[in-house]
Parts: sequence; structure tokens; C-alpha cells
Amino acid sequence: MTITCFIRYEIDPFQKDAFLRYAEAWGRIIPRCGGHLVGYWLPHEGSNIEAWGLIGFDSLAAYEAYRARLRADEEGARNFAWAQQQRFILKEERRWLQGVEGTLNRPPQ
Repeated sequence: MTITCFIRYEIDPFQKDAFLRYAEAWGRIIPRCGGHLVGYWLPHEGSNIEAWGLIGFDSLAAYEAYRARLRADEEGARNFAWAQQQRFILKEERRWLQGVEGTLNRPPQ
């Protein structure tokens, strides 16, 4: 992965299960459309309103190709529409990050 889209979600804490369902759907959709799904995370302890998603791409061109495939994906469109209808995502922020070589996916020694 050359670049990673880091998504911070502010979610309705009373609809955590809805966000879980939403994230599980992306587990099928994102890889199918060409994104490297690093994962989604739900609140566990501490803040109960923040969730996270990380998706990697080889380049910005790969991201643009992914977006085109995502726009044409029926399940992706349904997942977006369902999230808007249910209103469990209150805010979404995206950041683009570059991984530091030699620090990624390092197992414990």
C-alpha cells in the first residue's frame, strides 16, 4: 500500500449495531472494487462515538479506479443509501496517509 485513506466516523452510540452491519458490508464491497481493506474498528472502551476505517491503495490512480467501480457497485450503493436513511453516521472525516516503510505490519518479537 502506498497510500491509505483513514476514515474517522462519529456514530450514534445507540446504533452501534447498525454501524457494525454497515462495516461488515464494506468487508465484501471494498476488496471487490479494488481497495485493500485494512479494517474497520468500533468503539470498545472509552469514547463510544468514534469508529474507524482504513483502506489502502497502490496510488491515487488506483483510488480513482476504485471509486469508479464503487459508483457502479449495486451493493455499495445500497449500503450508502441505507446508512443515510438510518442516520447512524453523524460525521465522517477522511485523511490520506503514507505508511512509513519498515513500520507496517510488524509482529511482536
